Amino acid sequence: MRWVFFALLVVAVPVEGQEAPAWFSESLLDLRDDVAEAAAEGKRVMLYFGQDGCPYCKRLMEVNFRQEAIAAKAQRHLVALALNIWGDREVTWIDGTVTTEKQLAARLKVQFTPTLIFLDERGGVALRVNGYYPPHHFDAALDYVSAKGARKRGFAEFLATRTAVPARETLNPQSFFLQAPHNLRRPAGAKPLAVLFETPQCAQCDEMHAVAFRRQEVLEQLAKFDVIRLGLASGESLTAPDGKKVSADAWARALKVGYVPTIVLFDGRGREVFRTEAYLRPFHVAGALEYVSSGAYRREPSFQRFLQTKAERMRERGEAVDLWN
Repeated sequence: MRWVFFALLVVAVPVEGQEAPAWFSESLLDLRDDVAEAAAEGKRVMLYFGQDGCPYCKRLMEVNFRQEAIAAKAQRHLVALALNIWGDREVTWIDGTVTTEKQLAARLKVQFTPTLIFLDERGGVALRVNGYYPPHHFDAALDYVSAKGARKRGFAEFLATRTAVPARETLNPQSFFLQAPHNLRRPAGAKPLAVLFETPQCAQCDEMHAVAFRRQEVLEQLAKFDVIRLGLASGESLTAPDGKKVSADAWARALKVGYVPTIVLFDGRGREVFRTEAYLRPFHVAGALEYVSSGAYRREPSFQRFLQTKAERMRERGEAVDLWN
C-alpha cells in the first residue's frame, strides 16, 4: 500500500529564512488529483501549511529540511505542496469539498505548528503528528509512512525501535508530581488534571525538565493543576478519570499517546480538552497550560489564536515575547 503525506503548519507574523525549499511543487490544490498523480509516480503528497513567526516551522525548514538525508528522502518519496493555515486559496479536499486553506486547517483541527498528517492512497489518516519533531523523530515518521505494513503496529512502537539519542536512564523527579497510587476521578471543585507521559532515555523529556519546568511562568501554571507523571510503558495500576481501573501503559494506548513527552490535559470534570505531543519550548508549554487553566479553550477553539492574543497583550504591557528561548 502506498501512502500520502500531509504536513500542516500554521502561520502568523513574517520571519526571514522560513521559505519552503526550492524542491516544493506547485499545484491547483485539488488534492484528489494530487494524491492520484503522486501515487502514479510511486510518491506521496506532502501539504505544508506555513506560519510566519512560528519558531517550530522555522526549525523544520532550517534544521530538518537542510539535513541532506532527510531532504533527499522527502524528495524521493514525496510531492511537497505549500499551504498557509490563514490563507484564502481554494483547496479541494479528498472528499471533493471545495474550501480554503484556513477553512481546511480549521476542519482538520490544526492546533500546533507544524502539524503533519499522513494519508494513505485512499485519503485515510495513517499518522498524524501535531507539532515539531526533532530530526531523528521526523526521519522516523518519514520511514513509518513509507514502510509496507506500517499499520500493523503503532508509531510509538515503531519509534521505540529506532536508535535513541543519549539521555537520562531514569525518569526525572519533580516535587509537583502527585504520588501513586493515582485515583484520577475528578471530585466536585477539583483542579484540572495534567498527565505527563514520558520514558527513560528521552532527550526531549530531559530538556523539558531542565528548561520548561524551571521557568516561573510554567511553574505558576502547573500549580493550577493536579499533575501526575506516568511511564509510557509502565504497568502501574491507576483509576482513570472515567473511573475505570487500568494500567498506565494500557491507558496510554487507549489515549493514543505516540510521542514523549506528551501532556494530556483534563478539565475539572475529567474530560480531555487539550494535549501537547511535540517538541515545545517554555512559552508554548506555559501557553498550553494557561489555555486550559483559564478556560480559554471554551471561548477560543484555536490555540494559535489564543497564543497570538496572549503575545499581543504581553507586548502592550511592555513585556518581551520570546517564542523560543
